[in-house]
Amino acid sequence: MDAKSAEQSVHRNASERGLPPRERILLAARALFARHGVHGIGVDAIAEAAGTNKMTLYRHFESKDLLVAEYLRGLTVETSAIWCELETAHPDDPLAQINAWLCRIAHHAEHGNESGCALASASMQITDPAHPGRKVIEAHTRQHRDKLIQLCRASGLAEPEQLADQLFLLVEGSRATWQTVGDDHPGAALATLAAGIIASHRR
Repeated sequence: MDAKSAEQSVHRNASERGLPPRERILLAARALFARHGVHGIGVDAIAEAAGTNKMTLYRHFESKDLLVAEYLRGLTVETSAIWCELETAHPDDPLAQINAWLCRIAHHAEHGNESGCALASASMQITDPAHPGRKVIEAHTRQHRDKLIQLCRASGLAEPEQLADQLFLLVEGSRATWQTVGDDHPGAALATLAAGIIASHRR
C-alpha cells in the first residue's frame, strides 16, 4: 500500500467510526508514524488522512512535537496495561509474569504489532533531549524498569536490579534487531537467552 492509499484507508476508518477530530488526528498519526516514522510524515498529510485540516490539527495540538508526544503517550498506556493483564493471568506468581511478558514480546514484536516496538523505533528517531516525546519515552522507560525490578525481587531471584537491567537490555536489543536485521537476528532467541539469564540469578 502506498502512502496515499494508507492515508485514504485511515480517513475511511476514522470517518466510519464517527470519531471527533482529535481522535481522528491521533488515529491518522499512529498509522502514518508507524509507516513512515515520526519524522517522515508532515502535519498536512496527517490532517488530510484524518479528514480535517492543518488549522484544526494545531487547535488540538500546538505543534507536531506535541502530537508526537501524545501519540507516544498512548503507546505507553497500552504497554503499561500489559503488566495488569499478566498479573491477572498469573496472580501471586511474579516469575510467571516475567516469563509471560518475555513470551508476549517475542510473539508480538516478531509480527510487528507491539506497542513497545513502536516506542523503541521512536526512541531511535527522536534524539533531541528537549523533545516532549523524548521525555515521554524516558519516563516510561524508568517506570517499566521499576516494575521489572519489583517482579524480579518478588520472585526471590538474586541481584534483582541487575537481573532487571539484563532482561530490559535484552528485550530492547531484540526490538531493535527485529527492525533493522530482519528474520535472521539475535532477537529470535529472546526466550532462550532470557531463560539462561534468569537461571543464573536463582539462589
